Amino acid sequence: MGFRIDTKSGVPFYRQIVEQVKFGIAREDLQPGDQLPTVRQAAVDLSINPNTVIRAYRELEIEGVIDTHQGSGTFVGNRKTQVDELERQRMLDQILTELLARASGYGFTLTEVLEGLRQRKESGS
Repeated sequence: MGFRIDTKSGVPFYRQIVEQVKFGIAREDLQPGDQLPTVRQAAVDLSINPNTVIRAYRELEIEGVIDTHQGSGTFVGNRKTQVDELERQRMLDQILTELLARASGYGFTLTEVLEGLRQRKESGS
């Protein structure tokens, strides 16, 4: 699994990593036993401080979402992760805010965005 960081979202980088792991598990993109990138590899790939990745992994480990095995890596744990409704709503709000800000920056109106979403839904994309 590769992480993505949105430098403009205002969400701390470690929090973005935590959320991506939890959503990956909730969507079943990540299965128990799947190995996550090493701290060093994730930090290099994202061009961030390794301590940021360590903080994310530590939080996930405390919550029982991942297991770290010294010398062999970090793995998705066996516990099923559920994303609560408040967290889902917060993430949707963030996505919509970013979408509307980008669309507005390109000169699209809210009506055009909604029509584009409707067409995508109808086409099954």
